[in-house]
Order: sequence, then C-alpha cells, then structure tokens
Amino acid sequence: MTNEDNSSLSLSQFLRQHLVAILLISLLLLVPCLWHPHIEAGDLPSHVYNAWLAQLITKGQAPGLYLVHRYDNVLFDLALFHAANNLGLHAAEKIVVAIAVLIFFWGVFSFVHAATNRPPWFLAPGIAMLAYGYSFNMGFFNYYLSIGLACFAFAWAWRGGAGNWLATLLIAPVVLLAHPMGFLWLVATLAYRFIRRNLFGCWKLALPLSVIAAFVGLHWYFLHRATFPVDWEAPPIYLLTGADQLILYGNRYSTLHWIVLALIFLCVIAEVVFRRKDNSGLKSALPLFELYAVSFIATALLPENLRLTLNAGWIGLIVSRLTIITAIFGLCLLGLLKPRRWHLAGFAALAAIFFGFLYQDTGWINRLESNAQSVLSTLPPGARIVPTIAAPADWRIPFINHIADRACIAHCFTYSNYEAPSQQFRVRTIPQGSPLVTSSEDDAQDMEGGSYEVQDTDPPLTQLYQCNPRDPTKLCLRPLHEGDTTSFTPPPPSP
Repeated sequence: MTNEDNSSLSLSQFLRQHLVAILLISLLLLVPCLWHPHIEAGDLPSHVYNAWLAQLITKGQAPGLYLVHRYDNVLFDLALFHAANNLGLHAAEKIVVAIAVLIFFWGVFSFVHAATNRPPWFLAPGIAMLAYGYSFNMGFFNYYLSIGLACFAFAWAWRGGAGNWLATLLIAPVVLLAHPMGFLWLVATLAYRFIRRNLFGCWKLALPLSVIAAFVGLHWYFLHRATFPVDWEAPPIYLLTGADQLILYGNRYSTLHWIVLALIFLCVIAEVVFRRKDNSGLKSALPLFELYAVSFIATALLPENLRLTLNAGWIGLIVSRLTIITAIFGLCLLGLLKPRRWHLAGFAALAAIFFGFLYQDTGWINRLESNAQSVLSTLPPGARIVPTIAAPADWRIPFINHIADRACIAHCFTYSNYEAPSQQFRVRTIPQGSPLVTSSEDDAQDMEGGSYEVQDTDPPLTQLYQCNPRDPTKLCLRPLHEGDTTSFTPPPPSP
C-alpha cells in the first residue's frame, strides 16, 4: 500500500494497520513525563498548586478565595482538579500532562497527515521535539491543549464529509474551553480555507494579501493609537520561523535550532533537485505555503505583551506562543516532501540531542525543587512565602520560581501566587483580599521580581531565595519585615 493510499483509510483501519507503531511512539513520547520525580515545565507547578487551593476552597479552608466558572482557559485546570480529587495531586500531574502531550503530538500528526495525504512518520521526531518545545516548557498547558485539539479539528475538516465536519463542530467548544488563542486559530484558518476554495485565478492571491494588510493595520493601531500598555519585546524576526520553539534553557538550544533549520533547508533543496521536472506537488503546497507565510508575517507584526486595562492581567508572550502555529504549518509543508531514510535519520539524531539537553536541564530544576521542599519543610504550617528564584541568564524559560509553589503544597502558601489576582483563572480573591495571597497582580510581579516593599498590612512573610552564587540550587529563608524589599544580595560564599 502506498503512502497516498493511507489517506483513504478510516480511523479504525489506520489504527489497526499501525497499532504497534502508534503504541511504541506514544510510550517513547511519555518518557520525559516520567524521567524525574516532578515534571518541570514553567507554570506547571503553579497550576498544580492552584488545583490544591481549589480543593481547599471547596472544603471552606481558604479564606478570601473563591472559584469562578469560566468558558475558556480552564480545560487543563479542570482536568487536573478532578483527577487530583480521585488520584492525588502527584499522580494527577503525571497523568494529565501525559494526556496533553499525546493530544498535541497525535493532533499535529493527524493534521499533517490530512493536509498532505500521507502519514508523516519521517517527521515524528520533529513533532516530538515540538511537543516538548517552548510552549510545553513554559507550562502554557491550556494553550498547548487548545493547539493540539485544534489540530484534530483541522484533520477532520481537511478530509471533508458530513461526519468529519460534525466532529469539527463538536470539538470546537472544547478548544475554546482550553484557550481562546487555539479557538481563534481554528476559526480563522477554517474561514481562510473556505474562502480560498471559493476564489478563482488571481483572486486567490487577494486573500493572503488582505489578511496581511489587516495585520499591518493592527500593527499600526497598537503602535500609534492603543490607549493601553503594549510591549514589543518579541523575538527578532529571524527567530519566528517556528523552529524557535526549540530554543529553551540555554545557548546550546539556539545552536541546535540553527542545525534543525539547516537540515530542513537541505531536505527542501534535495526535493527540488530530485523532482525538478515534477510540478504535481505545487498545487497542494501553495495553500499551505500561504498559511505559513501569513502566520510568519502576523507574528512579526504583533506585540509580545499587552494589557487591555490597567486593572486587567497581562496577555503575555503572544508572539513567542504563536510561533508554534508557524511550526505546525511548516511541518505540513515538510510533509509534502517525498520521505527518505536520511530524513528520518537526521531528525531522529537531532531529537536525541534535544532530549538529552532537556533531561539535563530539567534534572537541574528538579534538584532545585528538592532543595526548596527541604528548606520549606522547616517552616511552621501555614507560613506565607515569597520566592525570588532566578533562572540562569541565558535561559529562555524564566519561570523556574514556580517550583516553590508545588513545594509548598499541603504545608505553606505562596503569597505572591499570580493566578488569583490576575482574574484570568478559576481561583480568585475577594475584593477585601485574602490572607493567603496578594490581591494585586502588580504586587505579585514585584514580589517575584525583587522590587516589592513589604507593607504593614501584609501578613508575616518569609522569602525563599538563592543564597549561594556558586550553586544556584542552594536556597535559604529570611523573614521579611515592614520596609524590606524582596530583592536580596547574598553574602559571598564561604571559602
């Protein structure tokens, strides 16, 4: 059976034919979820900590906090909360994250399969790297889930048919429940494809040009007319190819990212050389190239952060998140290449290096979290802490301070917890405030950033900080008093 014949297989036929490969890939894919005691992924400890707070709220043990019902940005949190109620927080963390990884990987795989009419087995290592890329390691799991689910919706919609469209419509609300960005991507891309298929000749070119013009107008508005804070500190344009999702914990990931791009370039050049007289693939490549180009240009024109009102939470790291969409369209384009053994060998070798790096760096964070647990265990139950833990200067993943949130579970409270005051999650503070968490998102940011000055209205606070410049995993405690700031310069290490 040829690769093209695979496109006509039903889902059940495809699963039966490739069951062993699917199971083996899935098992390998879950290894990073199990290779350390905890999954280290940016905001993930905060999600786990707030699931614990939600449990306390339902028991009436979290004064000043309450839960709200939301229709977006909550799917991962709801899954984690309910799994924790039945299995415990530690098991729930492993299981729910593992499910999210499988949804993302097989969602992208299915989309590429549908868009190219062949299963992209040779791209499996690249999809695996993307699954454990920037969005995963930042811990943006609601967004991550929305992208994976949207890819499943695309896979059904691309194949057409009443049943597939019904499946797309049914999954769309779940995509929104996960995150609005994934939902907007789903709706916008399906609308783009529908409009394009009903245009003829040169009118098809008007569609991407119109979309790009709209983003140019949006860029001008944010730059010249926006009355709310807008931050343009996005990655430089040459890092917006989608491969930037592989740049994580240090400069060596940047080097790896350029090697990945070089391999992709080599694959494309080889395809052009070997099939220079065969133009049959251009028709299917052009729509995907348009989507890739529009995605790339859109990320180049959007701001990195914005805040719609002074009291609202920041909509942060927009461009850095959205390049995962560019990467997925790029994988669709690569899926059109004729698979060759050296393609698979090259991507597998780079994936091995990538996951080797990832094991080392997340292991370092795991040691840091173990030290946090040991230090925090010396505090009396119910203590309020403010962690000020900084990542190494060359890391792109800065949110390692949230390991203190998970280390606090069932023993202490992170007073600088940002979720409750941000008003963007299920856990909220009442207007009068809570003794367990600050009611101001700005104060939460200042506490973690080291610029907060302790007020007489604050409860007793203890700072958790890195106290040995030679060993950043070494953590210490110090009580904070009125007038103290959360910045702290440790003494020189002992000789």
